[in-house]
Amino acid sequence: MPQAGSPASRPGDIAGVLRLLAYLVAAGALMVLDFRGGWLHAARAQAEALVQPLWWLAAQPARLVVGVRENAVSRSQLIADNARLRQALLLTNARNARLQMVAAENARLRGLLDSAARARLDVQLAGVLDVDLDPSRQRLLLDAGSRSGVHVGQVVIDDGGLLGQVIATTPATATVLLVTDPDHAVPVMVARSGVRLVVYGTGRSDLLRLADVPLSADVRAGDELLTSGLGGRFPPGFAVGRVVALRADDSRAFLEADVVPAAQLDRGRDVLLLRGYQPPLPACPPAPAGKKPAVAAPAAGACEPSTAVSMTKAATPTPAVAAPAAAASRPPERAR
Repeated sequence: MPQAGSPASRPGDIAGVLRLLAYLVAAGALMVLDFRGGWLHAARAQAEALVQPLWWLAAQPARLVVGVRENAVSRSQLIADNARLRQALLLTNARNARLQMVAAENARLRGLLDSAARARLDVQLAGVLDVDLDPSRQRLLLDAGSRSGVHVGQVVIDDGGLLGQVIATTPATATVLLVTDPDHAVPVMVARSGVRLVVYGTGRSDLLRLADVPLSADVRAGDELLTSGLGGRFPPGFAVGRVVALRADDSRAFLEADVVPAAQLDRGRDVLLLRGYQPPLPACPPAPAGKKPAVAAPAAGACEPSTAVSMTKAATPTPAVAAPAAAASRPPERAR
């Protein structure tokens, strides 16, 4: 006979077992019904659709963290790439600027040497070390001195025309007095009319002054001025400038004119020092038909055989023309 208080005699335990059995039977019946009819599948799909926003909301913090990290990495990479590309662009621009400068310098050098060859000049190329364009002092410092044969009084030109003359030398450098210096004067002549005048410096690198021009002188705006050769310092025929304006001076007895220099006084890194000058030879008359032109050594009154030969010779620099001994021993004159 069971004792009071034993497990078999507890009514709650029997009810719990019966509920478990009922749950098992209901679960089995639901599984059979779902397998047979599939009606629970639709219920699960609807439940998932209802719960989907909750899943999306729960996943948002993780997505936000991942997005921020990816954006930070992408931005850092873009900044690094941008900096690298900017550096490459600056380097390329610097190289292009250097190449353009070298090309322009080569073009200027070719112009200098070509002009010297065409004019049958014996010249020496020199580089510009320093430029002094003060209104009261117009100078160039060259990298060629007495060791290179440069001497006081030597004429300096470029492919445009007359630059000035050497006024001082050291073993390694030379100082050039420019034609625009206020203390410089150059005897010139008008290429069109042959009128002889004097051009003075003004202290400006872009302007010369033609003073004391007679009212009756045949001088017009646009006339080209060439060295006349008077005074023996500058050889004749070198371009000095171009007249741009004529006006009466303060006394109304003479004219004065503004002249634009022919040489590029404020640009260029190289100049030509004139060592010898040989004026162009006149053209020879054509030889008679069937006769060959005689070939003779150059002498006084010699001429160029033909235009074509003259152009060919102009491409080759001619040997230096020795200055007369008297001129070599003569002391340098004051700047004129």
